[in-house]
Amino acid sequence: MTSLLLSLLLAACAAGPSPLVSAPVQLFRDELFKPPTEPIDPSRIFALSPAMEEYLEFDIARHSRNKGARQGLLDALYNKSLLQLEYDDSVTRDAAQAFAERRGNCLSLVIMTGAFAKRMGVPVRYQSVYVDEVWSRSSDLYLLSGHVNLGLGRRMAEGQGATLGNEMMTVDFLPPERGKRQFSREISEQAVMALFLNNRAAESLKLGQVDEAYWWAREAIQVDPKQLAAYNTLAVIYRRKGHSDLGEPALRHVLWEEPANTQAMSNLVLLMGDLGRTQEAQVVAKRLAELQPFPPFKYFNLGVEAMKSGDFALAKQLFAKEIERSAYFHEFHFWSALANVGLGDWAAARQQMSLAKDNSTTVQDRERYSAKLDLLKLKRSPYP
Repeated sequence: MTSLLLSLLLAACAAGPSPLVSAPVQLFRDELFKPPTEPIDPSRIFALSPAMEEYLEFDIARHSRNKGARQGLLDALYNKSLLQLEYDDSVTRDAAQAFAERRGNCLSLVIMTGAFAKRMGVPVRYQSVYVDEVWSRSSDLYLLSGHVNLGLGRRMAEGQGATLGNEMMTVDFLPPERGKRQFSREISEQAVMALFLNNRAAESLKLGQVDEAYWWAREAIQVDPKQLAAYNTLAVIYRRKGHSDLGEPALRHVLWEEPANTQAMSNLVLLMGDLGRTQEAQVVAKRLAELQPFPPFKYFNLGVEAMKSGDFALAKQLFAKEIERSAYFHEFHFWSALANVGLGDWAAARQQMSLAKDNSTTVQDRERYSAKLDLLKLKRSPYP
C-alpha cells in the first residue's frame, strides 16, 4: 500500500511524559517551508464576528428571555426556520466562517456553538466520541475521521446553583445509531483547537499545499503537544516534501506513546522503504499485519481492480465487504452502484446511489450523486 494515513477530528492523550512533548520544537524544520500565506492565529478559532455579536444581541437574546440561555441558544442556532445550517465537511471552518456560510462539519458546529455559549456564560464541555472507524480517501491520502460533540449546562442564576454534571445537555450534530450507546470523554478547549488546526493541515495536504499544511500541523502540536494525530500529519508532510528521514522522529514519538498505533506504523513502513531500510520496514509491517490484517480500503481496491477487468459480480461482493465494516462511507455505495449497473441490476444500482447521496458529507458530492440518481431513475430494472 503506497498511501499515507492521516487522522481528522481525532483527539489523543499521551500515555506519559516524553522529551518530545515538552520540547516539540525539536521536530520542526521551518527553513524547509515557505511562510504561510496568512498568519495562523489560534485565537481566531473561537472568535465571534460582528455579525455573530449582532445575532447574539438580538436573535439569541430574544429566544433566551422565556426559555433560558441554553435553550434559547439552541433554538436560535438550530431551528431550521432561522439560520438553516447545513452539514458540510468539505473544509473545517472556524466559528465565524461556520456562521457566515451557514454550514460546517461536526467540529466547526461545535466550535461555533461553544463560542456563543462562552460569550453568554453558558457552561460548556467538549467531548470526543468513540465511534467505529470511518475511512475516506483523497488521491493517495487515506483519512480516518473521528467525532466530537459538546455539552451545555445552565447558567448559575437559571440552574439555582446547578453546576456541570447531571445538568449538562449533550448537543450532537450527528445523531447516534438507533439503540447504540455512545461513549465519550471530555477534552479541553485546547484539544479542540488542536483538532481544528490538524484538520486544516490535512485539508491543505488534500489540495497539494504542502507548505501550508506544515504550518497548520506545527501550530496544532504547539497548541496541544498531546495531539498525536498532528505528529502523524507532520510526518506525512515531511515525506511529501521529500524528507522522509525528518518524518521518522514524529512517528517514533507517536509509537512511544501508543505502541499499537496502526496509522503511525503504516506510515513508518513507507518512510523506511523510502530510506532503503527494507529489513526494518518488514519487522514493522509484520507487527502491523498482526494488529490490522485487513487494512482500510483493502476490499475496495480489489473491487476497483475487478471493475477494470469487467468482473462486476466479484466487484459487487468486494464492495459489500467494505460496506459491512464502514456502512456510511458514500464512495463505497457509489462504486457498488456502478457494479450493479454493470450487472444490469438497475433497482440495486438506484438503491446504492441513493445511499451514496444520503451518506455524502459535502454539498458538491450530494449534488453529484443526486444527478446520477436522476439518470438511473430513467432506467427500468429488468427484475420484478
